[in-house]
Order: sequence, then structure tokens, then C-alpha cells
Amino acid sequence: MYLQLFGTVVIAGIVGYISEKSGFTRNGILQSIIICVGGAFLFYFVRIMFGFRFGAPGVDAIISSIGALIIIPTHWRRGR
Repeated sequence: MYLQLFGTVVIAGIVGYISEKSGFTRNGILQSIIICVGGAFLFYFVRIMFGFRFGAPGVDAIISSIGALIIIPTHWRRGR
């Protein structure tokens, strides 16, 4: 269980870094990593509590990180 949590954080950090370096987002490297890790944590705990999953824990981490990157900045920028 703890290894899955650690792996989720590592994968989310990598997704955040790659998304910023590739130009998918323009938040800043640290902000993208924080957004990805937050989304991955949230989905990890939803997975534990309700058993909702897309596949393997790594796939869940990637999908939840990308989903957080799409939802959070879009919501934030519309307010301006």
C-alpha cells in the first residue's frame, strides 16, 4: 500500500515535469508538479475508499495527474 502511494507521487511528479517541459501547460515546473501530485493523491484515496479504478496503480496515477492538469488551470484562468 505504501509503495503504491510512493509510486503514485513519483509518477505524478514526472508527469508534471514532462507536461511543463513539453509545453502542454504554462504554469511553471513546481506548480505543475504540485497540481499533479494533488490530483494523484485525491484519486489514490478515492481508489482506496470506493474501489474506483481505471487499471493498474500506475495508469491511475497518470490519468489522474493529466486530469488535474486539465481541470485546475482551466478553472483558474476563467476567473481572470
